[in-house]
Amino acid sequence: MDQKSMDTVMQKAQVLIEALPYIQRFNRKVIVIKYGGSAMANEELQKNVIKDAALLKLVGFKPIIVHGGGKAISKWVGKVGKEAEFINGLRVTDEETMEIAEMVLGRVNKGLVTMVEELGVKAIGLSGKDGGLLKVNKKYSDGKDIGFVGDIKEVNPGILYELLEKDFLPIIAPIGLDDDYNTYNINADDAACAIAKSVKAEKLAFLTDIKGLYKDINDPDSFISELTVSEAKDLINGGCIGGGMLPKLNNCTSAVEEGVNRVIILDGRILHCLLLEIFTNEGIGTQIIPDSDRK
Repeated sequence: MDQKSMDTVMQKAQVLIEALPYIQRFNRKVIVIKYGGSAMANEELQKNVIKDAALLKLVGFKPIIVHGGGKAISKWVGKVGKEAEFINGLRVTDEETMEIAEMVLGRVNKGLVTMVEELGVKAIGLSGKDGGLLKVNKKYSDGKDIGFVGDIKEVNPGILYELLEKDFLPIIAPIGLDDDYNTYNINADDAACAIAKSVKAEKLAFLTDIKGLYKDINDPDSFISELTVSEAKDLINGGCIGGGMLPKLNNCTSAVEEGVNRVIILDGRILHCLLLEIFTNEGIGTQIIPDSDRK
């Protein structure tokens, strides 16, 4: 073996050694991955996210994937001659749109299951309707009726514990039922957050279309690699966070306050972003931690 080849092998060995303490720390721990955005629209990124999740499963983690499908839903809504309508970032979902959303999310769900199974990992696809996993109330946006959009009121994690115990990787579509068994679409971030709380996940990872949080979105040097719940609330109250990141950060702080050990905001467009975040000392995203963990 020449020196160049030896150096390459040694670099790979160093990566494995650096990952070892994280594999030991998170062995048998639950990690919820909220999967959406551009990482779902690009086939190469999609395959690599699934490879990351499969690897986490194979080295002893207990991943749960919660996926969205907003872009695909909008595409199919357009195909039937309807125009997607949003109020305060929430899709207005009439009965026909709900049928389309459930069809599309089911298709996305089974596609992800297939990808995981192809990698030799057992996966089960389900929605929040299965096993009474996600029970909802009708959601309103500033008092406005937005149709069949659900606000999660209860999570029944028993089915997830059962699947994890039997060595399956659950893949969940964000659809739920109300008390009258009507079907509702659920924001995937909300679903991931509620599920992570219910299983007291060690980590909740949001795959997004940005690197993470910035004190000033126009200043790349203001990137925040770690902040406490209190610091996150200060950013929110100070008006530093806006747009779609505001509800996401509120979800993050709520999750940590209710038992999730760490919440991470990652750029899902980066190849193997999950592995880079979990198995390296530096990480690549923004991590929200409890106030008590600030050293």
